[in-house]
Amino acid sequence: MTYVYLVIAIISEVIATSSLKASAGFTKIYPSIVVIVGYCISFLLLSLVLKTMPMGVAYAAWASLGIVFIAVFGYFFFDQKLDIYAILGMAMIIGGVLVMNVVSKSTSH
Repeated sequence: MTYVYLVIAIISEVIATSSLKASAGFTKIYPSIVVIVGYCISFLLLSLVLKTMPMGVAYAAWASLGIVFIAVFGYFFFDQKLDIYAILGMAMIIGGVLVMNVVSKSTSH
């Protein structure tokens, strides 16, 4: 269940972060509610994940997938373009998380 909670926490965070733009500085009520509820769900689930998963591993997955999902979401829904350097940077972030999780001995799994 830990990984399920982590995935749902990341998705909730991405929805909340994307809704921040739509809330127009918390002047639009429905997107603002989505922001608050999304972050509450996200942090609740992340706190459950941290009971069984090392903090570094959980946060690395959270941050890297959040960056990629937000960039993809922005591309499709907010017409924010990604150049080759942005894509390369995101690939490097994901690569770093994979190295940390697969071969590093600094995090206990």
